[in-house]
Amino acid sequence: MTAPATAAATTGTAEAQAPAPKALYVYGIAPAGIRSPRSPGVDGAPVRLLSDSGLCAAVSDAPPRLRPRRRDLLAHQAVLDELAAQGPVLPMRFAVLSPRPDTLLSQLRSDAAHLTAQLDGVRGCVEFNVKGTVVPGHFADLVRRDDKLRGLALRTRRRPDYEANVRLGEAIALGVRREARRAAREAFAHLAPLAVRTVGGTTDDEQVLSASFLLRSADEARFREAVAERARACGDRLALSVTGPLPCYSFVDARPTTPAGR
Repeated sequence: MTAPATAAATTGTAEAQAPAPKALYVYGIAPAGIRSPRSPGVDGAPVRLLSDSGLCAAVSDAPPRLRPRRRDLLAHQAVLDELAAQGPVLPMRFAVLSPRPDTLLSQLRSDAAHLTAQLDGVRGCVEFNVKGTVVPGHFADLVRRDDKLRGLALRTRRRPDYEANVRLGEAIALGVRREARRAAREAFAHLAPLAVRTVGGTTDDEQVLSASFLLRSADEARFREAVAERARACGDRLALSVTGPLPCYSFVDARPTTPAGR
């Protein structure tokens, strides 16, 4: 593990000539004592650890220009994967910076109790994200089961015109979304008991389910099986997808640093 900082020069001349500390790119926070990640960080920079109060922050020198290039996104994830392989980690999202090493160390000290509690909360856990999108093709079955839609379809067939077709199309689309939302609620209710915690995400008329699940690592296979079971049960109404395991982004509040540009 890299030492937190070298001692400052003692002479006034040396202090005047010392370069100003560079801003740090922060990947995540973990308990002290872990190994430094071997994977290169963003912009190919070596990753080191800054430690204080039983915690450490994985950092590298921030690049002059920070852009979400694919190679840098992958580098960010690779560093987090190495940290997570050693134990709990509070992951930072891409482009989180700290202005100076001493600032970050001070934040580790002042937030030590909160950060330690956060790490304890995700110990042995991973995050999975489940999304559900509307399946538009089951409207024929929906019309057969819905008396109002069936009556509207019959009237439109007997007296077809543009406005009637528009009304029928809108009513069918509304019914399809309603069925998909019902399936999304059923899927969430089925999956939530398997998780330690859940967090809902943003939905719209097409993506009617977006939720993150904090799972014990031992429950990963059981969770995947449960998602597959729900996908079979509601596949005519709702298309389910699952992503994971992921760092526990949705279940931590690290609060030690500020996103770049803020």
